[in-house]
Amino acid sequence: MTFTRIAAFAATTALTATAAFADAHADREGWPESFTVGTGSQGGTYFGYGSGWAGIVSEVLGVSGGAEVTGGPMQNMALVHTGELPFGMTTMGPAAESINGTNPIAPGLQMTNACAMFPMYQTPFSITALASSGITSVADIPAGARIGFGPAGSTSDTYFPQMMETLGVEFERRNGGWSDLGGQLQDGLLDVIAFAAGVPVPAVSQLEVQTEINIIEFTEEEQAQIIEAFPVAGFDIAANTYTTLEAPARSVSMWNFAIANCDLPESFVYAVVDAVMSDNERMVNTHRAAASTLPEFWDRNTVMMWHPGAARWFEENAGADIADDMIHGAM
Repeated sequence: MTFTRIAAFAATTALTATAAFADAHADREGWPESFTVGTGSQGGTYFGYGSGWAGIVSEVLGVSGGAEVTGGPMQNMALVHTGELPFGMTTMGPAAESINGTNPIAPGLQMTNACAMFPMYQTPFSITALASSGITSVADIPAGARIGFGPAGSTSDTYFPQMMETLGVEFERRNGGWSDLGGQLQDGLLDVIAFAAGVPVPAVSQLEVQTEINIIEFTEEEQAQIIEAFPVAGFDIAANTYTTLEAPARSVSMWNFAIANCDLPESFVYAVVDAVMSDNERMVNTHRAAASTLPEFWDRNTVMMWHPGAARWFEENAGADIADDMIHGAM
């Protein structure tokens, strides 16, 4: 496999606060000299969010770190499981499929060496079309519409085509990075983009600046159909998320979690979680989706084993009651 490395390694600083934080994590036995976070395509939320928390961890812990463009949640599970990357990000659906051995990247391989680290945010599923297309609802999408579903193997590509089929939409499936698909929509090469990404999606925000778009919500009936058929929950995209919206847009969502290779040192993962979860305002400054990166959402992980370092942090700092059989190596 060939991946695009993002050489955005944050320079460490000698700030007093950073030094004090580093002193609190003096046990550095087995820590890596640098780390990389598997994210997603450029123009998607995973890349922006992952670059943000990698930079925070790098600065706070004094360990060089950066983000890497990948194919998204499914591929991140594989890369972290094998140890090719120490950290990544995934959603609950792809995580469950990977653990069960149904990840299309490596069918039959149960990816049980990728551990939960911390809750990130919910991924809403949303649909965007050019205003000039006249598409204002799912029912308006014409038969044979060219729909961009994001990178192959991503959360969007895994679930959104099935959702569209459930709603009776006939389409031609297209894949690509979010920025690229946004350009294709604007150039008339696509009719619709079906996004599954934390909001605001950079590619949608960019489209709003360049042209008029419609952000299409599900009807109550469509939302109910999807919730019944898929591992998602109801979600409203807030009106202030995009300038195009005048009211909240009805959607569905799936939780995202940061993941770590289960063999990483407990003290290192504890320190990484501490750096990310101890200052939510700092995280939100890197990406607005981090507003949900809060300790109380630890229980949104229902499928992955916890890394022992992460489990200890949430037990000590968030009152988490994590069963031993959900902590890697605890049994």
